[in-house]
Amino acid sequence: MGLTRNFKETVQARVLADPAFRDALLQEGVEALLGGDVDTGKAVLRDYIKATVGFEQLGADTGASPKSLIRMFGPAGNPQARNLFAVISHLQRHAGVALHVTAQPT
Repeated sequence: MGLTRNFKETVQARVLADPAFRDALLQEGVEALLGGDVDTGKAVLRDYIKATVGFEQLGADTGASPKSLIRMFGPAGNPQARNLFAVISHLQRHAGVALHVTAQPT
């Protein structure tokens, strides 16, 4: 049986309905970046941004162009650390969470 809803629409609906899922999605995106999986991290954060604050508002809040932010989190995007950390900092404040790094044995 085919899906009746687009996957991204499903994620967006879940983000809006489930704060724990929303916070976990933000955490997963940041963890992917820290783990070296930049493409997955950008994709997860892109979906998170679309489902929460949106690129227009994120641009207004961070002083960045929404188009630049969309490119930054796109498949070919190569964000500068300064811009990436500014966005992550804003997303944490917007969500009301504080992410922390902990060392884990490999």
